[in-house]
Amino acid sequence: MKWRCNYCGFEGDASRTYYWRCPRCSSPLSLDYPVECEFSSSNVVWERYSGFTPFKPSKWRGEGLTPLVSEKTSGHTLLFKLDYLNPGGSFKDRGTALSIAYAYMLGYKKTLVDTSGNTGISVALYSKLYGLEPTIVMPKTAPVGKKKAVLKLGGRLVEAESRTAATQIVEEYIGEPGVYYVGHLWSPLYIIGHATIAYEVYEDYGVPDYVILPIGSGGLLLGVVYSFEKLRECGFMEKTPRIIGVQGYSCQPVYRALYGVEEKGEDSTLADGVMVYNPPRAGEVAGKIREHGGDVVLVGNTEISRAHSELWQMGFLVEPTSAIVYAAYWRIREKIPSNSSILMVLTGSGLKTLL
Repeated sequence: MKWRCNYCGFEGDASRTYYWRCPRCSSPLSLDYPVECEFSSSNVVWERYSGFTPFKPSKWRGEGLTPLVSEKTSGHTLLFKLDYLNPGGSFKDRGTALSIAYAYMLGYKKTLVDTSGNTGISVALYSKLYGLEPTIVMPKTAPVGKKKAVLKLGGRLVEAESRTAATQIVEEYIGEPGVYYVGHLWSPLYIIGHATIAYEVYEDYGVPDYVILPIGSGGLLLGVVYSFEKLRECGFMEKTPRIIGVQGYSCQPVYRALYGVEEKGEDSTLADGVMVYNPPRAGEVAGKIREHGGDVVLVGNTEISRAHSELWQMGFLVEPTSAIVYAAYWRIREKIPSNSSILMVLTGSGLKTLL
């Protein structure tokens, strides 16, 4: 298992030393490890797809293997991946389970993360599972229910004025003895963890024609693309889906990276979970969207609110950030050929936003 920087060529032994970013040029790192092209029949996600992951966490709480629900509408097959049903209420549990297991393997005693909410809950949950002490830095504007969940899980909560300020605050703690900075915006372990989503979809359905994904840091999109690429390399499939990313008008760094401009539109503050203004992998995300014939769709609060209400009426109890994928579908549905299948990952539980 080896760290690799695709920008400056740095390499390091990941079994001995943790780097949350490249120590030479400060760019995001990749993780190199051998891949075995096989699934098992286990009902534990890390055993089922152990050939595609660098190691198996020693503890878990039932993350992964979430339901895939199919609905027919407007001549399309809509595939809803219910990742808000993970133990911590979001898809982040997949990446966190790997990341915190790795911290434990290397002997860290404390964990640290800056987050808009869901990652904080996830890091607190898995840190406590391994007996580590979590510090969660969140903006004051984060939903109250998410803050209460962090505290209930035993996390130390530090509030910041904004999401950007939260990132600045963690810099005060990085480098302290025994502190593991999760760095989920940077970490390839989150990309690898999120990749299990597409392995599950492939087993449950096959290969969808389109995939619509929310973009905050871009780790979810990179993980899903990575897994479909691996499945193709392993000979399980001949084509990969067209990838559609979704951002809001209030925060569109990947749209800007893809097209070189920003578009004016209605505020998208309801989708607080994707308000990442400077994602470290923005260029990488834009490149993968371009490579897979995709696009970035921008939505505003009116569309988000309508999609959120409709999803609840359909029985999907998600938070507003999750609804941006459904809002994007309605924006582009007339451009999608009839009889196409469209995968939408529903990322976070709405129950945490009701308190």
